[in-house]
Amino acid sequence: MLVIALATTTVIATFFGGLLALRAKDRFHLVLGLSAGLLLGLVGFDLLPEIFEMNSQDLIGVKTVSVALIAGFLALHFIEQFAGSHEPAESDYGHEHSHTFEIAGTVGAIAMAGHIFLDGVALALAFKVSNELGFAVFIAMLVHAFSDGLNTVALLIKTGSWKKRGKFLLAVDAVARIGGAAVGSSLTISDSNLAIYLAIFSGIVIYLATAHILPEAHSRHPSKITMISTLSGVAIMWVVIANL
Repeated sequence: MLVIALATTTVIATFFGGLLALRAKDRFHLVLGLSAGLLLGLVGFDLLPEIFEMNSQDLIGVKTVSVALIAGFLALHFIEQFAGSHEPAESDYGHEHSHTFEIAGTVGAIAMAGHIFLDGVALALAFKVSNELGFAVFIAMLVHAFSDGLNTVALLIKTGSWKKRGKFLLAVDAVARIGGAAVGSSLTISDSNLAIYLAIFSGIVIYLATAHILPEAHSRHPSKITMISTLSGVAIMWVVIANL
């Protein structure tokens, strides 16, 4: 029940991220910068050390979990290239792009549902290892869900599709996260295989932070303040992990 409740909380975070996009249109780049820093700090300071401790196997001369990490990063990148290139929410997204957005919408929604579902599975599996790792994955999901809601709503407003697609995407988010958490709770998996899965999850989180959140944070605002916000996120996570 705890895992399902936490997955539901991430859905609420997505809603509040969208609400921020509606109300603070010219300031959410700072939130994006902070979010990216929190995600990178969490992966670097907590998830990766735990993953390498859980699985020390080699694959053709390198750590298996290192291969899994890169595989997760590239998998999401290739999926997005197939679904349609990602357009920063704050960029000059003109009318001529709206048709492309509509064409890629269905495939994009499926891709989004897929990686959100796997987020939910990762949350449940992490709690099978320890509460500490579970809450670390939860923090990553919470930050990602918040910034994802912010970016999605901002993009939909730009393309004039908010009323048409907003509720649909929020519903996809809710069903995929909670469904993934439910499935993950019923799975039994060894620590070494779980480490591989969490390494893939970490690669996805790194991709989201570097290829989505940071470019959007810097798209139309001075970079210095946003960089300070990102460094603040890393520093906050450093302090949190150091005191766990």
